[in-house]
Amino acid sequence: MVNPHRGEIEAVLGGRPYTLCLTLGALAELEHAFGETDMLALAERFQTGRISAGDALRIIGAGLRGAGNEISDDEVAALPVPGGASGYVDIVARLLNATFGTADER
Repeated sequence: MVNPHRGEIEAVLGGRPYTLCLTLGALAELEHAFGETDMLALAERFQTGRISAGDALRIIGAGLRGAGNEISDDEVAALPVPGGASGYVDIVARLLNATFGTADER
C-alpha cells in the first residue's frame, strides 16, 4: 500500500501495479539526467508543464527505482500503461505533485 505522506503513488505499468517515489537519490538521478544544479531548479523545470516523452521516461524510471524496483529506463520504455500517452502524463503529474506539491495538495 502506498504512503502519500512519503510522496508515494501507485501506477499500473505493463498490467502490474507498482509503487513510485522520488526519493532523494531519485531526485539526484534526475538532477544529473537533466543537467540541473539543485532541487529548486529541477522543480522549476517541471513547473513549465512541458515534459517530453524522454523526460517522462526518466521521471517514471527514477520513481520506480526510488521505490525499490530494480528496472532500467529501457525496461520502463517497453511497459504499456492504461490510457496510452495520457496515462504516462498522468503518472508523471501525480508523481511530481506527490513530490513537490504542498502537504495540502497530497
